[in-house]
Amino acid sequence: MKLPRAELATVLEEKVTRYLLNAAHSAGGGKASFFLRFGFSVADWRRMAEALRQHARENEVAEVEETRYGKRYVVEGPLAAPDGTSLNVRSAWYIDAVGDAPRFVTAHPLQKV
Repeated sequence: MKLPRAELATVLEEKVTRYLLNAAHSAGGGKASFFLRFGFSVADWRRMAEALRQHARENEVAEVEETRYGKRYVVEGPLAAPDGTSLNVRSAWYIDAVGDAPRFVTAHPLQKV
């Protein structure tokens, strides 16, 4: 199954610049080190956002969690990095009960299989 309405997926600038690509962030620092190593950058945060949206459109949902506020979807598979590397990544997306567009929550590397 693919992420529902993946073509509408949103990735906020703050989520990328202040969290996912922020090496000083207490929770996102390790993720930032990983993604920065493959050519992603805060200055070109839109490239990361588009790579995440593409990841959501092209890969399969590995897990769905129903909450009282909506559904959380976990997507796993390759993510294209600026340096040409194909990264094995897990991303999480949330669709609110009253919304229809998936919004980006987080992403992190998976071990290659």
